[in-house]
This record gives sequence, structure tokens and C-alpha cells, in this order.
Amino acid sequence: MSNETQSTEVHAGDRLVQVGAIIFFVGAVATLVTVAPLFLGTDPFPSIAYAVCMLMGVGFLVAAAGVLRSVAAQRRQGRAAGSVT
Repeated sequence: MSNETQSTEVHAGDRLVQVGAIIFFVGAVATLVTVAPLFLGTDPFPSIAYAVCMLMGVGFLVAAAGVLRSVAAQRRQGRAAGSVT
């Protein structure tokens, strides 16, 4: 039996990771849709469709910021717990 319990509380950075993942997947779908005409032999999409593909990178950066924020919060918690004893 494990001593660890499942926590439902939201930690710092969790929302950023979730939002970043959603943005990344929107960009990934846009990339697949934009590349599809190249394989199907149809006319390419306008350049705004290619700009939407950049959401993959934006989503990755947002998620990475969330991870870094979570790491920083955990380090602060660890330092606070270490200085109490």
C-alpha cells in the first residue's frame, strides 16, 4: 500500500501546461491540414493558414513556462520546509 495520496489541488504552472498543450495541439492540427494539399495535389491554403501553424511553437513555450513555474514553486516549498526544521 502506498503512502502517497492523490491531490486534486492545482499547483502553480499547471494551468499554463494545460493551456500550452491545447495551443500546441491546435497548431499541430493546423499543420496537418496545411500540409495535406501538398500530398493531395490540390491548391495550397493561404498564408494565414501557415501562420496558424506557428501555434505549435507558442504552445510549447507556454507549456515550458508552466513547467518552469511549477519547478520554481516546488523549490520554494522545499526551501521553506527545510528552514522550518
